[in-house]
Amino acid sequence: MRQTQNHFDQPALTTLIRRWGEELGFQQVGFADTDLGAAETQLQQWLLAGYHGEMEYMARHGSKRSRPAELEPGTLSVISVRMDYLPQTGVDPWHLLTSSERGYISRYALGRDYHKLMRKRLQQLARRIAAHTGEFGYRVFVDSAPVLEKPLAQKAGLGWVGKHSNILSRSAGSWFFLGEIYTDLPLPPDHAVDDHCGRCTACIDICPTAAIVEPYVVDARRCISYLTIEHRGSIPEALRPLLGNRIYGCDDCQLVCPWNRFAGWSKEVDFLPRHGLENPELVELFLWSEEQFLRNTEGSPIRRIGHEAWLRNIAVALGNALENRQNPPARDAIIAALRQRLEHPSPLVQEHIRWALARLKQ
Repeated sequence: MRQTQNHFDQPALTTLIRRWGEELGFQQVGFADTDLGAAETQLQQWLLAGYHGEMEYMARHGSKRSRPAELEPGTLSVISVRMDYLPQTGVDPWHLLTSSERGYISRYALGRDYHKLMRKRLQQLARRIAAHTGEFGYRVFVDSAPVLEKPLAQKAGLGWVGKHSNILSRSAGSWFFLGEIYTDLPLPPDHAVDDHCGRCTACIDICPTAAIVEPYVVDARRCISYLTIEHRGSIPEALRPLLGNRIYGCDDCQLVCPWNRFAGWSKEVDFLPRHGLENPELVELFLWSEEQFLRNTEGSPIRRIGHEAWLRNIAVALGNALENRQNPPARDAIIAALRQRLEHPSPLVQEHIRWALARLKQ
């Protein structure tokens, strides 16, 4: 990144950037400096504890993750943005989580993948800035490189890191995505947001697998989002019953958070549910061929886990459908679906199907 030589009214520019960001569909825009010393210490402690599990990329880049100018030389400021994603589905998540015939998919993944959408909008924002200031050095990020997006968002005034490790806003809860522009523009930083979790432990208490090992610290190895998305191997047997019908991600800590009563519905059409994934039937999803899976998840973040992990996750959910013993037709359909895939070429899928059938005592 080359150093910008242009001179401009910094406060006036930040006002313009906020306005342009809102026009592009971001619900909030803030500015941070690049000092992440405290966050770097916390990250190192988290990695030393092994809480990142198989996510070796969390440690791969050394201090580049916590020192923006090492990742992108010349960076002086970070523009941090939030985009609300919660879609209005008409489905009660808590009711869905008690269903033995339907699966739960994290609300962020019901529509199109947010990465491309937000990256495009951030690029548009950068071009608007350049039209005003002249060419400047910048780089756009949306989960695309080693960036400590949550500490940056807190420093930029977008919210604070809650006890569940998500960013929380007093006015918007936590149902939003984050994105950043690293820039060589010397923009005045916003004030960091204070912690407003208080004595509340709702997220810690609700976590199905006790993954929040202490306030603000998540052991990814126990987290359902990690197990169903990032983890590629066998799901530990002791944790399988705790997954319930969650087949892609987990929202329990957000659903229970009191601050989310202030969250609003997303205005983005791209985040609306596709293919009925807001309230899907497990058997139907389990019987998707790989071609159907790829077709129905095109443009979705779900696609990246692959068909094998998809079947693994759903097999566990079907094995947890013990309530269907009181509903013979549904129970029979589940058992038939599991048996239909028992000869699947993947040993991983076979293992989880056998576990499910044994749990259903078949």
